[in-house]
Amino acid sequence: MAPSILIIGATGNTGRSVTETLPKLLKATKSLSNHRVIGLTRSLDSAVAKQLAKVPGVEMVEQNWVEITADWLRKHEVVRAFIASHNAPNQFAEESTFHLAALKAGVKYVVRISTTAANVRPDCDAYYPRAHWAIEALLSSPEFSNLQWTSLQANIFSPFYLSTAAEFIKRYRKTGTQDTLKLMAAKDAPVGIVDPDEVGRFAAFLLSQDDTTVHNKAKYVLNGPEDITGGQIVNMVEQHTGTKVQHISYEDMSFVDSFLEPGSLGAQQSKNVILSMKYALMTAWEGKCTASTTSKEVLQLAAPKRTPADTLMALLEV
Repeated sequence: MAPSILIIGATGNTGRSVTETLPKLLKATKSLSNHRVIGLTRSLDSAVAKQLAKVPGVEMVEQNWVEITADWLRKHEVVRAFIASHNAPNQFAEESTFHLAALKAGVKYVVRISTTAANVRPDCDAYYPRAHWAIEALLSSPEFSNLQWTSLQANIFSPFYLSTAAEFIKRYRKTGTQDTLKLMAAKDAPVGIVDPDEVGRFAAFLLSQDDTTVHNKAKYVLNGPEDITGGQIVNMVEQHTGTKVQHISYEDMSFVDSFLEPGSLGAQQSKNVILSMKYALMTAWEGKCTASTTSKEVLQLAAPKRTPADTLMALLEV
């Protein structure tokens, strides 16, 4: 077998784009053209897994990533990896276990998905950015010096940010009636929301570099090409519906309450921990997450191009 590049979360938000983009990039390299791309999935029977299995150069493997060991990585000759972890309260335990296995297996380079850059700090009120900060601190330690890594501090994903606007438009078109338009966005704060496919595309460019040394220990900030405010989202909704929105709830994080319901993210978890997610967008509301904060390396390698208007149109077509 040939050396491989492992994509954890291949069927997810960012991993799908990594898996689709990487094989073509590898063919153009000097040292990686013979490398295989292994995409992980929890089910080979899923529609996305079947679609990705048709991509030339991609091998889809059914494997729960949290159970990967150093022996598994050696067996599959993994030399580079991409990981988009979950954001459940046990994220640090499970993701750090993977990185330790990668270190012991001699994996050379890992690209990981982090979260909004302004939140990745030890005193963030929301719990999961603290986990990302802890992972980056672990990888920065001398003990992990043999494992090169890059952390992608991506802004909030645009389909998620605009989902309630799309639902409002669809409902109005179907019924001609309105309820309250609930937006995570603040009315006047500009935010550089980013498309997850473009985050994955940038990750693929990193993984296809012949020499990753220049990107080692880098924490790249990724935003979309332009900012949008809550007020501008309302304007887009009114353009699509042809009528004025009557009731708007800005900075609305009430959906987090549903995470405490049985079978959801917060089931059997600390209520305080789960509800801390309501504070995740405070930095955005404070104007700290604009498109201007995008790292120059992102703009040089694979600058995001999809605008909020593009994303909303795509959501309306689903």
